[in-house]
Amino acid sequence: MVVSPLLHLAPRLATPPGAFAYLEPKHMTSNVLMPKATAVWLIENTSLAFKQIADFTGLHPLEVQGIANEDVAKGIRGVDPIAGGFLSREEIAKGEAEETYVLKPLEQKRIDLPQVKKKGARYTPIARRQDRPDAINWFLKNHPEVPDSKIVKLIGTTKSTIEQVRNRTHWNSPQIKPVDPVTIGLCTQIELDAVVADAAAAKARTDARKAKEESKTLKGAQETVPAETYEQADEG
Repeated sequence: MVVSPLLHLAPRLATPPGAFAYLEPKHMTSNVLMPKATAVWLIENTSLAFKQIADFTGLHPLEVQGIANEDVAKGIRGVDPIAGGFLSREEIAKGEAEETYVLKPLEQKRIDLPQVKKKGARYTPIARRQDRPDAINWFLKNHPEVPDSKIVKLIGTTKSTIEQVRNRTHWNSPQIKPVDPVTIGLCTQIELDAVVADAAAAKARTDARKAKEESKTLKGAQETVPAETYEQADEG
């Protein structure tokens, strides 16, 4: 008899003395998360047949028999499938009344999580894309504190286009004029106000930091002048 070398990959199950069975894993037909622990509970708490438990948990009947004989899954604590929402008491009662009855698992509730919309560059209709240089020019003249990255995200342009408008190297530079992006439909007033407010707040923080650093520099310079210098100046 030729034995396939792949047989050692299948689980070895306890059977009556003098024989061993190599069983191909059976595909589970239910949503039981812990089949062996569930089988332990059903064996200990019900009078269901081994085949019924095997069909419900996706195990092999001989493996269920091994669990009952404590040859398999010894020491595993049983898990209640009723409390877990996988099986009802009514189904267990039907199975106990009729040995050929196939247990039907409870339908699991499916929760569809809302898809998170990724924020990317704003899409601008083709008809309005020619207006973006005018909006860029408006930002450069009226709100130079707004960083280029914010302009890119708000009106759907590119940093290279902003640089071309700023340096007047854009192919349509003679015709570019400052136009409020809200009036040409590139963004809403609320979005524009939020961007401008954030930029103003960031500029205020930067200015305050620079002022603080300058005051420290001036104070340090005064402390380096010897006190005699001021005394001689007073005597003179």
